[in-house]
Amino acid sequence: MIIESLATRPDLLDAALGLGGVGAEFMRHDQVAGLTRASRLAVRWPEYFLVVLDRGLPVARAVGVPLTFPADDRTELPDHGWDGVILWAVEDALDERRPTALAALDVQVDAGHRGRGVAAQALSALRDGARTHALQRLVVPVRPAGKQRFPHLSMRAYLDQRRPDGLSDDPWLRTHERLGARFVKVAPFAMTITGTLKQWEHWTGAPLHPGANVVDGGLAPVLASIEQDMAVYVEPNVWLEHPVPVG
Repeated sequence: MIIESLATRPDLLDAALGLGGVGAEFMRHDQVAGLTRASRLAVRWPEYFLVVLDRGLPVARAVGVPLTFPADDRTELPDHGWDGVILWAVEDALDERRPTALAALDVQVDAGHRGRGVAAQALSALRDGARTHALQRLVVPVRPAGKQRFPHLSMRAYLDQRRPDGLSDDPWLRTHERLGARFVKVAPFAMTITGTLKQWEHWTGAPLHPGANVVDGGLAPVLASIEQDMAVYVEPNVWLEHPVPVG
């Protein structure tokens, strides 16, 4: 396996985008996520947009954004998780603030290469990239996809589900743990998506009823109000930090 960045191989962008997406349709409607369209990241931070090649063919991508953390005004990672860290990165870029950490936003592996340790290699490459650019931390707002099976369970209760060997029962969390990542905290409001009832019906393919609705691809229920003609999805994630070797 060879790992390239778009800084040196911008020609890999289109192929990298074909490796996976955001999942369920409603996930495409997080307003903050629009700031991190691949075309924007490829131009602004190509050195942190990595592509894993197997015999010259792209099989995975890993994307991160640099930001300042910790700082006097940022003593802990944001409760708003994925959304929050994207806003931090954009603020720092506009303010020309020197970054000290890297936040991993996305890791996607081609379906035919899953289960082969490729995701772990991609994560390790992001960690090495942080070290290369003198960033002291790699933080990740992890979206444990296995929680889709337990949408009514709190994230803290989900994290308590462990295998006999002590590792997480969730495959994606387990990958991070095997690489030495440590748990920091739950991000209770990592992603927020709002829409009218008609919009949600279009996104999910079914009408919502008043109260909590379980939808395909959701880690938590969608809360709907008939009177207000709106529904909101608030997704929890898990903050993990990977050790970045010095030097």
